[in-house]
Amino acid sequence: MSSWRTRLLPPLLAIVFAVILTAIALIISGANPLEAYGTMIGQLFKGSTAIDTINLATVYYLSGLAVAIGFQMNLFNIGVEGQYRFAAIVTAIIGGALKLPPVIHVLAILVVAVASGMLYAAIPAVLKVTRGVSEVISTIMLNAIVGGIVAFLVNADQFGVQTGNNIATREIAETGRIPGIPIGSGELFGFVFIAILIGAAYWFMLNRTRFGFELKASGESTTAAAAGGVNAKKMTLIAMLLSGGVAGLIAMPELLGRDFTYGITSTQMYGFTGIAVALLGRNHPAGIALGALLWAFLDRSAVSLEQINVSKEIAVIMQGVIVLSVVIAYEIVRRADLAAEQRRVGRALAGKGSSVSEGGAV
Repeated sequence: MSSWRTRLLPPLLAIVFAVILTAIALIISGANPLEAYGTMIGQLFKGSTAIDTINLATVYYLSGLAVAIGFQMNLFNIGVEGQYRFAAIVTAIIGGALKLPPVIHVLAILVVAVASGMLYAAIPAVLKVTRGVSEVISTIMLNAIVGGIVAFLVNADQFGVQTGNNIATREIAETGRIPGIPIGSGELFGFVFIAILIGAAYWFMLNRTRFGFELKASGESTTAAAAGGVNAKKMTLIAMLLSGGVAGLIAMPELLGRDFTYGITSTQMYGFTGIAVALLGRNHPAGIALGALLWAFLDRSAVSLEQINVSKEIAVIMQGVIVLSVVIAYEIVRRADLAAEQRRVGRALAGKGSSVSEGGAV
């Protein structure tokens, strides 16, 4: 039985535990925890840190959604990292080569991004439903392969363009870019609003469509879902493709809103961060958004710790503890909730039995 405790209490406990444990680590190292935390929070209100945090959270949010779709089907799509990088390089190459009117150019790029992510996710999906190959193993291997694909395609003999000491794809024309919104000293990605729409679509699909019901039912029990006429293999295939499609959009906020090109030195590891964000958000779009904001805040504010001679890796410790403790916290709260429900049922049965006994005595 789901309740506010099983939804809200676990992530809150995980964050509190992470703060306490990190404070202990700071004290042992000779630093002042209150000063460290105050410095991190204060950094949020300096320069463009707040806007940068939201921009980074947008990327993390898309990554979390991609992972969450797989989680709904009990699929551990650890290949989001490879899927988004493959989509990014393919989209950057095609987007840089296209010459289309403004809106059409952007739409074409987004379609290519989704299709590329789906294509790379289709490999483990087909292996899963036809040969029973674990998606964990196949996607890990594909994550390793994508590095070679990017290196090959960005090569100057292929699609790479040398600019100074850096080599990357051809720059996407202005017609294919998504303009940002200047706020203070920063610029908010225009893709933030697209990410919100994707989150709303994800919520609607899960809670207001038959497909969403079948997806969750298959994730809970493939046997029960099959008894209800749901094809588990078909649902697995679709879930993996949808996860890959969303993964294909992960690099788009930066590609279309800031960098306009993609290369070997482009930021990586967004896919793995999405796993932590999805866990923290309990696969709910609103929870994933909060998890993405928290993760982005820790990443962006960590640099301020060096001002007080504290290692910025403290933020990494906090993130790691959150990931470990959130899983434990969910299980603890779930068991407590289940025990409370069993006690309520026990009292109800005891009361009914007492009523029957009194009626018999009369």
